[in-house]
Amino acid sequence: MQTAITVSALNEQIKNLLEATFMQVAVEGELSRITYHNSGHIYFTLKDNASALSGVMFRGNASRLKFRLEEGLKVTVHGGITLYKPRGSYQINAVSIEPAGHGALALAYEQLKKKLSEEGLFSAELKKPLPRFPKRIALITSVTGAALQDMKRVAMQRWPLAEVYVYDSIVQGEQAPFSLVQALRSADEGGYDVIVLSRGGGSIEDLWGFNDEMLARTVAAAKTPVVSAVGHEIDWVITDFAADLRAPTPSAAMQMILPDRNEVLMSIDTLVSQYDRILDERLNGAHREIVHLQERYRQHSVDRKLAEQFERIDDLVKQFDRKITFRLEQSETALLPLYSGLEHAQKVVLQQKSARLEQLKNALTAQEPRRKDKRGFAQIVRDDHPVALSELHPGETFKAMDSRYSVLSEVKEITKIDIEE
Repeated sequence: MQTAITVSALNEQIKNLLEATFMQVAVEGELSRITYHNSGHIYFTLKDNASALSGVMFRGNASRLKFRLEEGLKVTVHGGITLYKPRGSYQINAVSIEPAGHGALALAYEQLKKKLSEEGLFSAELKKPLPRFPKRIALITSVTGAALQDMKRVAMQRWPLAEVYVYDSIVQGEQAPFSLVQALRSADEGGYDVIVLSRGGGSIEDLWGFNDEMLARTVAAAKTPVVSAVGHEIDWVITDFAADLRAPTPSAAMQMILPDRNEVLMSIDTLVSQYDRILDERLNGAHREIVHLQERYRQHSVDRKLAEQFERIDDLVKQFDRKITFRLEQSETALLPLYSGLEHAQKVVLQQKSARLEQLKNALTAQEPRRKDKRGFAQIVRDDHPVALSELHPGETFKAMDSRYSVLSEVKEITKIDIEE
């Protein structure tokens, strides 16, 4: 009869046999029942259509895993078969795990990109605008890399006024993410206008430090606008999505954030020409307005109004003169027949008066005493002047004269003779 052994002894023998026989195996299957333990270990089940195999990846190996194990992911597990004695179950002790048909780094990249995108870390609303004319620029890169010299050269050519400050950082390897985060946090407190996170080209492994989750979150949370300029145009890293601007190359980053001084000078020339033209137009407009105001003032000034009134008075005087002249001419025309009639009447009257005067003269001459020969008639003369008898007074002397004789007489008595008419 065979000697019996304990369960523990049997499990120990099986454990030694399994570990010696299946020291290194590669098993392909689909992941399920994945548990990330607080200790850092990862527990999982690897299965296919017919069977299942328990697995564990201890913390040391799990820390080097580039991607996150997900339910249903098809993978290839490299490791050794071992037995867990307390339960008598065997499992695969995974040393490394790779996605079947898919690179681990590529999968890790897509997983992190999807995770951060779903959180809104890449949202356009979070993007900060870059200044048009940055004065102070922080470059986070390796001081020994060619990318730094290229960026400095482009900066000097395009915009020498910009001050460039360099933060030396590890840009490759396991220490790169931590070094980049520290440099970015320091630069973000430096009061710069823009920060450029950059390195030259390389393989996906060389650029992997820029696919770090902590670095992406630091980029998105920075107060200063951040430009991601990593690798070549075909290279995309997680910081490209988290940054405020992605540049295809480090040199292109400087071209994108710095103005071209030649273009600025041409723009200034254009602005000066436009300013001169606008200034000339405004000055000409102001001059025309002043001339217009002066003309309006001249038209509405007191001197102008007085001049207008004087002109109006002159016009009225001229109109009055013309009307008077016209009326006089009309009156003169109307008086001409009267003048002619008056002249004729004057001549007739004059002739009549002349004839009458001649008659009276002849009559007077005929009445002169010297020429009168009638007997019994004499002219009374006193003091050599003819007088009427009624003018004589008693006691006065007078002469009675005819054409031949003169008699000195004295008035003795005056008697009035009444004659019936």
